[in-house]
Amino acid sequence: MSRSRLAAEQDRKSIIGWAARMGAVTAEAVAVREELAVASARSRLSAAAREGLLSRCRPLAGKASLYAITSSGLRFTGLRGLGPCRVSASNAAHLMACAQVAAMLERRYPDHRVLGERELREIEGHDGAVSAGVLVRGGGAGLALRHRPDLVLWPADDECQPVAVEVELTVKAPDRLAGICRSWARSRHVAGVLYLVPASVEAAVKRAIAAVDAEDRVVVAHLDALLGSSPGGGAPERTVAVEP
Repeated sequence: MSRSRLAAEQDRKSIIGWAARMGAVTAEAVAVREELAVASARSRLSAAAREGLLSRCRPLAGKASLYAITSSGLRFTGLRGLGPCRVSASNAAHLMACAQVAAMLERRYPDHRVLGERELREIEGHDGAVSAGVLVRGGGAGLALRHRPDLVLWPADDECQPVAVEVELTVKAPDRLAGICRSWARSRHVAGVLYLVPASVEAAVKRAIAAVDAEDRVVVAHLDALLGSSPGGGAPERTVAVEP
C-alpha cells in the first residue's frame, strides 16, 4: 500500500474509531478534531455511512446530521463492549454538543485523553471500578445511583487526576442537580468538575453549586466560550481555561 493510501486508511480508522467511542459525531466536530474543512469531514463520514460503518440521521430540523456507529463499524474498529448508538430527537442535541466539546478539548489538550460516557461505562463494566463517576443519593429506598460525567479529560500522567466535564443543555430538577453537585464536591478521584452550559441553564447550575457549597470543586462556563462562534473547522475564537 502506498504511503498516501496508508495515511488515508489511518485517517479513516481514526474517524470511525472516534465515532465508536463517542457514539455519534457531526461533520463539524470531526472537522475540528481532524483539522479538516467541514465539507471534507462530511465526505469522509458519508463514505463510511455508505459502507454501513456509520448510520446517518438528522432528527432535528435545521441542525447538523449525526453519524452514529453501527455494529459493522464496531467490528471494523475492533472496539468491544460499546454497542451501536441509537440517535433520537430527545438525545440528538446532547450528542452533537458532546462531540463538539470533545473535539475542542482534544485540540486544546493534546497531551490528555478525552473519554466519553460510553467509554467510562465500558471501563467500569470491565474492572468494576468507578473510574470517574460518582454515587448520588436519590434512588428508591435511599439507594445511591451511579452518575457518570459526559466527558473526562484524562491526563497522561497517572499521578494527576482527571477533570470531569458535564455538558448540561437543560435544567434538571433542583434536588437532583444539587445531589449531583454535592457528590462531585465530595469526590476525591477527580481534580474538579467543569459544567459547560448555555445561558438558559447557567443560573440553575450555579444555584445548585452554591446550595451545596461546591464552588471550590465545581465551576461553570458558557458552552459557547469553548466552542467559539464558528461551527466549522479551526480553533474557536474564545476558549475556556481548564486546568487539569
